[in-house]
Amino acid sequence: MPDLTNPLFPRIAQHLSLVAADRQLGILIADSRGNPDEQTQAINRLLDRGVDGLLIVPQKGTAPGLQNVPTVIINTASDPDNSVSADHAGGGRMIAEHIASLGHRHVILLGEDRVSEVQRDRVAGMRAGFDPSIHLQEIWGESGIDQLVSAIQNGATAVITTSDLLALRVHSHLTRNGIVVPHDVSLTGFDDLPFAIAMHPTLTTVAQDVEQIAGLAIERLILEIQGETLPAQNANVAMRLVIRNSTTKQNSKTKPEILQ
Repeated sequence: MPDLTNPLFPRIAQHLSLVAADRQLGILIADSRGNPDEQTQAINRLLDRGVDGLLIVPQKGTAPGLQNVPTVIINTASDPDNSVSADHAGGGRMIAEHIASLGHRHVILLGEDRVSEVQRDRVAGMRAGFDPSIHLQEIWGESGIDQLVSAIQNGATAVITTSDLLALRVHSHLTRNGIVVPHDVSLTGFDDLPFAIAMHPTLTTVAQDVEQIAGLAIERLILEIQGETLPAQNANVAMRLVIRNSTTKQNSKTKPEILQ
């Protein structure tokens, strides 16, 4: 796992463990703690312990590749080594189509890190979901967050982020600057983490079917371990749009007054 402090990855690990237990398999979990070097060391430690197979959720921007034991990669469709993934681009398209249906014409696409293949696929899906007439601003990282207030003051009415954690940061940043979600700007996340329903307003997002992804990954790994024929195509599991209170129709309100 890339980082067990991120609430998404313990959910994935839990479902993998449950599916494995149903099939009489034991699981060892390694956390690479956001460090590519630790990822390599963790893989080597597991191999040294004689594991029958590996399930790898890669560090962003890394390609650990297939190992000398059966290996399943859970990442994103654009990763050539990917075996099973959520349809990240499809999820991005769902969010974009929802925002477009509400009448927003000036939209910010905010990603956390361009290195991440998952986030790039999500942003590509977002772009694909908008008509060319929509004015899109694509911004990334800390500098992107710093640009939000001025972008909203200059007419942006929706902010689409590549994760719920990033959306939470954006919400706090906007609140400190006197910008109210969704009165002044609509806001969306990605992944439907548990805190999405604890935010005020509750967060519009898209949900991964983590249970199905875990089941497909374990089944594929079992086939590899047994030397059986693998599915002809990698699994790309559809995501689900979850509409809550952080998005609303575009309106003709005046620009928000920014706190100094």
